Amino acid sequence: MRTHRGIPVPMADGTVLPTDHYPSSAGGTGPTVLVRSPVGRIPMGLVYGKYFTRHGFHVVVQETRDVVLGTGSIQDPGNEREDGLSTVAWLRTQPWFDGTLVMYGPSATGCVQWALARDVPECRAMSVQIAASALSEAIYPGGAFALESSLYWCASRDRSRLATLPHRVRRALASGRPLHELDTVAGGMPIPIFQELLSSQSPGSPLRTRMDASHLVGSTTVPVHLVAGWYDVFLPGQLRDYQALRTAGHRPYLTIGPWYHCDRRLLPVALREAMEFFRSHLTGSGVLRRSAVRLYVTGAGEWREYSDWPPPGTVRQQWYPQSDGGLSLSPPAYGEPRRYRYDPADPTPVPRGPVIFGDSRPEDCRPLENRTDVLVYTSRPLTGPMEIIGPVTADVFMRSSRTHTDCGVRICDVHPDGSSINVCEGVRRITPGNRGPADADGVYRVSVELWPVAHRFRAGHRLRVHLCSGGHPRIARHTGSADLVDTGGAPLAADQEVFHDAERRSVIHLPLASRSHDGTSPPDADCRSLPDGAEDDPQRWLADLMPPAALMYPGNGETPWQGPEAW
Repeated sequence: MRTHRGIPVPMADGTVLPTDHYPSSAGGTGPTVLVRSPVGRIPMGLVYGKYFTRHGFHVVVQETRDVVLGTGSIQDPGNEREDGLSTVAWLRTQPWFDGTLVMYGPSATGCVQWALARDVPECRAMSVQIAASALSEAIYPGGAFALESSLYWCASRDRSRLATLPHRVRRALASGRPLHELDTVAGGMPIPIFQELLSSQSPGSPLRTRMDASHLVGSTTVPVHLVAGWYDVFLPGQLRDYQALRTAGHRPYLTIGPWYHCDRRLLPVALREAMEFFRSHLTGSGVLRRSAVRLYVTGAGEWREYSDWPPPGTVRQQWYPQSDGGLSLSPPAYGEPRRYRYDPADPTPVPRGPVIFGDSRPEDCRPLENRTDVLVYTSRPLTGPMEIIGPVTADVFMRSSRTHTDCGVRICDVHPDGSSINVCEGVRRITPGNRGPADADGVYRVSVELWPVAHRFRAGHRLRVHLCSGGHPRIARHTGSADLVDTGGAPLAADQEVFHDAERRSVIHLPLASRSHDGTSPPDADCRSLPDGAEDDPQRWLADLMPPAALMYPGNGETPWQGPEAW
């Protein structure tokens, strides 16, 4: 593979950004895949260059200015737009550029695509994977602070110590030190961007505004393919991008699989689907799948195709927590509140779930359910299968001894053997201004947005709900004060009450799916481990084990199903 590395590409203000060019294997002119990377250019250039150049594309991978200047800052859509336009202007002068380009990239490389989505007439398509236009939604979910992901991301800016990153972050998270000292524990010194994230937790802060490019989404006319993961930190924001495109009259494509943020299983899927999407919009020779939305239904182990998200025909079903710990479709007529005490000195832990680094797949939550600071509500065994596909919300009526606290809601799938597997969850940081008005007894309603889902509860399984006030270390502990930054003051415990009576019915809203859809695939092997030897030779894996998308996602009626053994 031929490569021209370190090409100095000038920006409008004179800054030079190093850029790598991977020429098409076909030679001559051709379309270009543009990747602008806030996380370096060499590793991803080798992967993307190897794949796309074999299919007749030129590949350009460029480091963004925060990498070049060593600022380690959050991407500014304004800067990314200007730098992207300068890069496209440079492309227009290259003899191998045929006047058409597409944009590709996951995570941070996906976020920066939105800055250029409406300003480049040469751009014919874009593929955004596990990324959202508004970074702030992943950093401040429900108004809380995503501590684990933020600390990992900020500490990873020091590339000279990446080998010890997991150990250093785990040590910091377990240290019990105040929030504003954890970057020093993990990195040996304060990390400016971490401190800036801490001080910018209030809605409307300059940093949060700078991290938000969602206002650009609806105005783009570029065909967009969004690839998301059920266990990815950016999933809610990415689905908001999809809705913004639909509201603006566009028809984006959406693929959601059983992937987490750093999941290696995603890579071959993202590459192949992007290739078919790009070919279709560049030459008309690619084969777009029949339906715009493709979802992997967890619990069922199969892919589904739908015309839209949420799937047409979905209805809202209400499940009511009961005072005796039950969970029922029948609203309670009367019931005493249930109580628990949240102590920041012993913050409620959290099961495995969406984070930037690490395995985010669900796990058994039974150890967590033995804690006194977690309320558990469980339904009777289901007499038939129940599928929920779409957004999940909860309304919790509660009373707290603190004016500032957290409300967390989690849904689990309880198997016949007793294992309680987390399906989705959400948190709401409560202040007097973001909850319902209190009644004469001081009880108020808190609305919580949980993770979107596509999950089947099988017959004989039970539905379970957790209510709690913590999710440490994924979510920073609430110290009980109005101060959003834990500076080491004495933590204040919160005595919480959850209500379930005729006037104050806490309720979980589930999207009950219709059985109709556009296509169903047999159980997919995409959840399995990588093939033997893939870890030792990832380049060979990418070259030799890249199946056609039709084999990975059957159901279009054109190609018979084959498992990974066939590839």
